[in-house]
Order: sequence, then structure tokens, then C-alpha cells
Amino acid sequence: MHHSHCASLPLYVAGYLTVSIEPLPPVVVGDAVTLKCNFKTDGRMREIVWYRVTDGGTIKQKIFTFDAMFSTNYSHMENYRKREDLVYQSTVRIPEVRISDNGPYECHVGIYDRATREKVVLASGNIFLNVMSPPISISVIAADTPAPFSRYQAQNFTLVCIVSGGKPAPMVYFKRDGELIEVIPLTEPPVNAAGLQDGRASRNLLNRDLDDTKMQKSLSLLDVEDRGGRPYTENPFKGLTADQGLLFSPATEIIPETVVSREFPRWVHNTEPVYYFHHTHIPISDGTVEVRAMLMWTLSPQIDNEALFSCEVKHPALSMPMQSEVTLVAPKGPKIMMTPTRARVGDTVRILVQGFQNEVFPEPMFTWTRVGSRLLDGSAEHDGKELILERVPAELNGSMYRCTAQNPLGSTDTHTRLIVFENPNIPRGTEDSNSKSELLFWISL
Repeated sequence: MHHSHCASLPLYVAGYLTVSIEPLPPVVVGDAVTLKCNFKTDGRMREIVWYRVTDGGTIKQKIFTFDAMFSTNYSHMENYRKREDLVYQSTVRIPEVRISDNGPYECHVGIYDRATREKVVLASGNIFLNVMSPPISISVIAADTPAPFSRYQAQNFTLVCIVSGGKPAPMVYFKRDGELIEVIPLTEPPVNAAGLQDGRASRNLLNRDLDDTKMQKSLSLLDVEDRGGRPYTENPFKGLTADQGLLFSPATEIIPETVVSREFPRWVHNTEPVYYFHHTHIPISDGTVEVRAMLMWTLSPQIDNEALFSCEVKHPALSMPMQSEVTLVAPKGPKIMMTPTRARVGDTVRILVQGFQNEVFPEPMFTWTRVGSRLLDGSAEHDGKELILERVPAELNGSMYRCTAQNPLGSTDTHTRLIVFENPNIPRGTEDSNSKSELLFWISL
């Protein structure tokens, strides 16, 4: 009776197989990652193959294979273990994940059908491994440097924050003296980075009712492109340029042999400065994104000198924001070095700006002139940190040189007097007839 009951059931059931890879949250470069492929079956294992999928699915690269035909003892294999009846797990471990490991993975499992050795049942599971990378560098530079100090009209100024190495692209915003700057986002950069007075830039501004647009927290900038905006019709730069009739308050400080002049117009500011913001994303071949964020405004030397600007970066792979800071500072108290310290007739003299009393940002520009005359080579002025006077003649004794160091925040002049001593190797009067005639030539002009 018992036997006949058994015989009434089918002797063989087609084998079943289900495969799934356990989902993983995004991982960070350097993490140890374990991919787990779980499968249930009542059949006999034939093979497990793990693939790394590249080039949009066109290439599948085998990263692990287990073939039951060549292995009878499973117990020593960590990658193939029976967890409970009919449930198996195969794992692939990546000890230190790299950005290049980012992408899809597949786990393919084959079993022998219980009914027949020849028939194989196949199934697969897949997962996308998202590898994040925190930014590795952040720097703040001034665009269009070196640039002069502008005494007579308001000057536009641009800070650029460059953040590289992040995947996905980080969020970048600016602070002034520790406070988040409220900005007006530009959908495109102005034609030349700092040239905001260029009317063409006004077309690129987003406008959603002036009071609402006026101040747009830079934190919400990343979704600005998604909302439509109608462009400004009036010129938003109206009123940003200064009037002609400006008052000057010269302040002159006398230092022995050095005159520092800082002469600022009194810009009239009845409102907070208006800051414009633009950022671009540059995809890099390794999968990271370089972000360039630009902050643009009309510089006011008295208000902006010694202001601390910081660029902050938020990223899912960073536990706290990264930042880079710059303080806008006008040059003060240049340190001038002359070599040789005791110049003799016929020597080549170098006068060099070694540095300043303070940290100067942005990088200043330097101009040398000779007070009351032209330089030794006949030019009116020389640009650069160093002035070289070749084979000085005795006539240059007592000549005075002015070095003007300036950046958009201010300008300073330093004077140096050249003392030329006699050279015992060169008898008086014969030192260098060329330079003497050159000098006479300039005097006769």
C-alpha cells in the first residue's frame, strides 16, 4: 500500500534555482568590499562564475570561477559553502576598493537538473557597485592676476575655487568671515571671468521675482539649473560702477628711505555687495569630477581688504566639510634687497623685492621706475620683482628707484637709493664710455 502511494507521485521534479546578490550601499575608495551572491537550489552544483561588466555591458570579464566538475571537496572553499539546506552563498572580496572597481557585477550559477545529468539550469543576479571618492585637493585662486589697483573706478573681482578628485561631484560654496555668502547664481560664466560690467553677462542671470532671487543661498545652487528662470531685462550692473566725482583721502606714512602711499577713493556703499556665483563640472577620465566654483563681485578696497574668504566642500565620503581659505590683503612694507650690498663702478646690481610685512593676496604686480629719469637701459619702467642694472657707471651714484607693488586691494611705493663706490680696478673717468654717452644722450633729449 505504502509503495503504491509512492509510485503515484512523479519520481523527478525539475530542479529550481534562484540567485540574488545582496544590495550594497555606496562604498568609499580604500574600503574592503564583499560581494555576496545567495542562491537556493535543490539541484547539484555545476558552476559559479562572477563577472565584472565594463564598457556599458559589451565586455564581461571573469573575476572568479568555481567549477564543480574539477572539485569534489567543497569544505576547504570559503567561496562556496552550504549555509543551510538548499541555500548557498558565494562571496567575492575586494580588499581595497578603487574607483576603477565602480560598476556592475554579475553572479552566474549553473546547476544540473535533478531529472537528467545533461540538462543544466542557469540563473544570474546582478549589482551595481558605487565607489565614491572624497575630493583630494581644494584651492582658491584669484582670476585675472596679477591685476593693478584701480583708483578711479570700481573693479570687479573673481575668486575661483578648484576642487578635484571627488566622485560624485562635491557641493561647493563660499563663506566670508565665516558666514555663508548669499549669492545670485549665473547659468553661464561671464564672457571674461571678472568682467562683470560687460552687459552681455546680464543675460545669463536667473530671475525669479527680485526679492526672492536677490539672495539665493549658495547651498541650494546645485538645483538651480533644474528650475526655469527668465533672464534679467534691465542691466543688473547699473549702480555698481562708481561715479566720476569721487573723493580721495591720501594717507602717506614716512619710513626712512621708504614711502608707502595708500590712497583710496571713498566708495559709497549703501547696500551689501551683490555676489554672483557660477560653477562648472569637468569630468575626468578616472571617473572623478573637477568642480570650478566662481564667486564674482565688485571689489571695495576699504571693505574687502583683510576679508577672509573660504571655499567649503561637502561630499558624502567626507565626515565633515573640507575648506580652503584666503585673506584678501593689499601689499604693505615690501622688503627690498640689493646685491651686492656695496656696489662699485662696473658691478651689475640687482634690486629685488624679497617679500612683504604681511601675506599678500592676490599675487601683486611690480613696476620699477627711476625717479626723475629713465632706467639705465633707456626704458621708462620695468615690470617684475627684480630690477637689474648692468655694469653701473659712476653717474648712477645717488640715483633713486621706485618700486610700485599693487594688487586690486591697494598699492604701495618703496624707494631705494643706489650708492656707487669707486672701483680700484677701474681708473676714474674711463669706467664705461658707452654708458656715459648714453646718459648724455638722455640728458640732451
